[in-house]
Amino acid sequence: MSSIDRSQSVGGTRTYEVRTYGCQMNVHDSERLSGLLEDAGYVRAPEGADGDADVVVFNTCAVRENADNKLYGNLGHLAPRKAQRPGMQIAVGGCLAQKDRDTIVKRAPWVDVVFGTHNIGKLPVLLERARVQEEAQVEIAESLEAFPSTLPTRRESAYAAWVSISVGCNNTCTFCIVPALRGKEKDRRPGDVLAEIEALVAEGVSEITLLGQNVNAYGSDIGDREAFSKLLRACGSIEGLERVRFTSPHPRDFTDDVIAAMAETPNVMPQLHMPLQSGSDTVLKAMRRSYRQERYLGIIEKVRAAIPHAAISTDIIVGFPGETEEDFEQTLHVVREARFAQAFTFQYSKRPGTPAAEMDGQIPKKVVQERYERLVALQEEISWEENKKQVGRTLELMVAEGEGRKDGATHRLSGRAPDSRLVHFTKPEQEVRPGDVVTVGITYAAPHHLLAEGPTLGVRRTRAGDAWEKRNATGAAGPAGVMLGLPTVGVPEPLPAVTGGCAID
Repeated sequence: MSSIDRSQSVGGTRTYEVRTYGCQMNVHDSERLSGLLEDAGYVRAPEGADGDADVVVFNTCAVRENADNKLYGNLGHLAPRKAQRPGMQIAVGGCLAQKDRDTIVKRAPWVDVVFGTHNIGKLPVLLERARVQEEAQVEIAESLEAFPSTLPTRRESAYAAWVSISVGCNNTCTFCIVPALRGKEKDRRPGDVLAEIEALVAEGVSEITLLGQNVNAYGSDIGDREAFSKLLRACGSIEGLERVRFTSPHPRDFTDDVIAAMAETPNVMPQLHMPLQSGSDTVLKAMRRSYRQERYLGIIEKVRAAIPHAAISTDIIVGFPGETEEDFEQTLHVVREARFAQAFTFQYSKRPGTPAAEMDGQIPKKVVQERYERLVALQEEISWEENKKQVGRTLELMVAEGEGRKDGATHRLSGRAPDSRLVHFTKPEQEVRPGDVVTVGITYAAPHHLLAEGPTLGVRRTRAGDAWEKRNATGAAGPAGVMLGLPTVGVPEPLPAVTGGCAID
């Protein structure tokens, strides 16, 4: 049987593949898209299908550099395969679809469905309509039709889960196109959020990450300025929920009641991702970031006073239009003062449709590159120094799936500490599963990970581990679980894309 007809032979059921680009919002949306398709009777194509499915869905990002070129390159790669295989369908959704709604089918007429960020729930209907009418269906809603969390979901992890508390953003940062594509902030009711978390915990999930474009602005849409801190505290009363994280907050909305809730709620983890973007007040003003250096460092100081072991990370943009050497030095000053556990650093690049793209004072690439390298070198040094402070500590790790690329060769396993640091530890004699908790002693620090080279001090089997084992025993497991909290730790790419500080890339 050729590869062209293989996926159509899975019990006579149509198969699907979802390809995801971008931030955690897109990853979580893809879980929804998978759930919708499976609810409609599709089955997931085997791992490594690489387009060898009856339906291929691209969930796109408009923030990444060259996002459109990458999309059309991938669509072009699928065109001959689609031509050889009657009935195959291709769908494009997400932020790039929302932005380029009128051009996708023109540039790639073999695409069957184009849908936006506000109407992902329509995908199965649009696919069927395209099949029956034998023509492309383009449907882009201008506002949210239904909160995504009301849709069916195929969770990628048995032990950890995203929980959206809001969508959209009310900020007007000049470098960011996300508000134009995701719309104004819309909050879920706290009771709905907590009900979803309780249902997840009942299924075996023990770690959740509260997700929003500007997560700590939660409550602005429902008229309660302390809604986010109340939500964190309410999470603390959910039995069986061991770890709570959130991403990404905005310094403008980061209030003292949130710091108190973090410090006083045992299952809220001592970790904070707080986008800086620039340390220069002049650049922050040009970015329309409604805080200044003093305010930012003041928040860091308060967090450290309340949570001494908190690991703080950030996003930084280098080379924003008009940035002088003095402005850049102010960014370096904040990095030295804040002593971030890690920083996700990005070279500014124009994003069509954003005010910054039209600003005077665009910085030459050579200058941006040189500043970027200096910033990365400084942060690498600080990350290593901060990690060395962990040596000698005893930590509880939640065993992770798919985060230790060399675990097979080194006979180690990997897990996340409460502050989200990645730890590789010696594989114990006792069986441990993703979602279980181990206690280890830290013996070595590198800039982006820790090692626990001695014997494991304790193993606690958990309901989350049971859930992982049950999923794999029934053959229902998908690819490696979606990591929550922060993106994969490592040296930044030479030319990464700007995230906009709304949701980590």
